[in-house]
Amino acid sequence: MQERIITKQIDCVKKFQCILAEGWLPHTEFLILDEINKMPQWKTYLKGIYDTKLPHQKILVTGSARLEIYNQAGDSLAGRFFLHRLLPLSPAECDKVGVSYTLDHFLERGGFPEPFLANDLIEANRWRLQYVDSLLRVDVIDFENIHNLNAIRLVFELLRERVGSSISYSSIAEDVAISPNTVKKYIEILEALYIVFRITPFSHNIARSLLKEPKVYFFDTGLVKNNDGIKFENFVATCLFKHVLSKIDYQAENYALRYLHTKERHEVDFALVHNDQVKEMVEVKHADHIPSPSLHYFHEKYQIPAVQVVKELKRERRENGIEKIQGLHFLRSLAL
Repeated sequence: MQERIITKQIDCVKKFQCILAEGWLPHTEFLILDEINKMPQWKTYLKGIYDTKLPHQKILVTGSARLEIYNQAGDSLAGRFFLHRLLPLSPAECDKVGVSYTLDHFLERGGFPEPFLANDLIEANRWRLQYVDSLLRVDVIDFENIHNLNAIRLVFELLRERVGSSISYSSIAEDVAISPNTVKKYIEILEALYIVFRITPFSHNIARSLLKEPKVYFFDTGLVKNNDGIKFENFVATCLFKHVLSKIDYQAENYALRYLHTKERHEVDFALVHNDQVKEMVEVKHADHIPSPSLHYFHEKYQIPAVQVVKELKRERRENGIEKIQGLHFLRSLAL
């Protein structure tokens, strides 16, 4: 392990020297810097380029999730960049670029380009095994000095089985034999590396709301270990989250993705929140077309627009103010 770390450090130094030796002509209009966060003092270097660039020049900095993590410490780049988060493929994006797909293909392969476009399922699974191993052995170590890799791998595996349910840090801690605070820390690391994302309950202006622990979903639906209904819920979550981030990154709007839960056990899977107000509720079902009682409760009490998204639905309709929409139709309608 120590030899591998030293080798990586040497490689980084070599890349740093190569980048410093690079140059471009004054009439160059577009500079692309990829994975620059691997270079020592990369923010100082980038600030220097930005502050001395000519007015017509534009800079695109690309990289993994670690680029955003490393930007949170050290010298500030405030006022010098706009953040654009690139999430896995979705039906709405595939429609834009003309890529053919089926909903079942998304649920089987996930939205990452490599498994999604793989020639067969074996090739997709081979990519995923390597992806997970790299995440847990390389990315996690690069991010923070984790001594118990086996524990964070166990947390990762347990999360794969508990998608869509509120996560109990204490319950996972008992299963893994670590503290609840350590479980929370590990989940935050997985979240920071864009492996999972958390959805917390919404409480503002919802009477008798209950602040519960978050629900966790995977960016890669192919990692979910559960039935088709949970896989579909995870995929809807990723598409909704992508929709929300596009509102934030591209339109500078104050959006968030939450879920609803009260002390009376009324719960709705997702709530699209704009300026601290719930604008739309979304309940996800695999084949059940009967309106969710909780969805009906929130709609009647708070007059919040409500949608029940059903993967297997023969006929779309509106019933008691609640829209029942076929899953693929709904996902294709999400603006990016």
